[in-house]
Amino acid sequence: MTTPPIPYEGGSPILRLADVGKTYATGSVQVEALHGISMEVARGEYVAIMGPSGSGKSTLMHILGCLDVPTTGSYDLACEDVSRMSEDALAHVRNRQIGFVFQQFNLLSSLSAWRNVELPLCYSGVGRSERKERALGALERVGLGDRVDHRPGELSGGQQQRVAVARALVTDPALILADEPTGNLDSHSTQDVLRLLDELHDQGRTIVLITHEHDVAERARRIVRILDGMIDLDGQIDKAVLSSLTSLR
Repeated sequence: MTTPPIPYEGGSPILRLADVGKTYATGSVQVEALHGISMEVARGEYVAIMGPSGSGKSTLMHILGCLDVPTTGSYDLACEDVSRMSEDALAHVRNRQIGFVFQQFNLLSSLSAWRNVELPLCYSGVGRSERKERALGALERVGLGDRVDHRPGELSGGQQQRVAVARALVTDPALILADEPTGNLDSHSTQDVLRLLDELHDQGRTIVLITHEHDVAERARRIVRILDGMIDLDGQIDKAVLSSLTSLR
């Protein structure tokens, strides 16, 4: 029997997982990484997904980012069922609907900041002049309008992550998926990037943040915790939720 996802007030759902399971085959052994995950994220929500190593958090992130598909259940992103799409179709959805921010930045060292930011638009077939205009605008939005011609090696870690955020924004995606975005940053740069995510949320962006750091997760408005491939906690940030997180430190 399918477990209905937990609804949240706000906008209409931007993503919806219904009874999602994921099983991997390792030789003759079947490993069940996710067990019946059901959840919704409304447009404009800021959600942190937490979980220890081996909890299924990374598997869930791969499914949310259309980097993998569920074995069972369904996944709707922006009102489109992506759970059974081909690799080519998933690549199109990733480029059009999802803005990724990774722990390792994933910037090309030989390219300037604006050329790194324009890359998703190249894959979408956007014309050269429009690509540059949109890339420069995205860098301006993240406070790097004076660093557009700098290469990654000429930028601090926090500035490189801001370039990555600008690249995630440049296609105007339905969802920003940030995977441990502060994992390689010092405390000052961490706060800088988290403030930027706060600003993007305040502007109406939908953000799903994958993290194992409690202090980072507490910046979100809702926390989903994964344990043993299942949702162990799902709630808006309040004293009870924070107490539950603190008890596991």
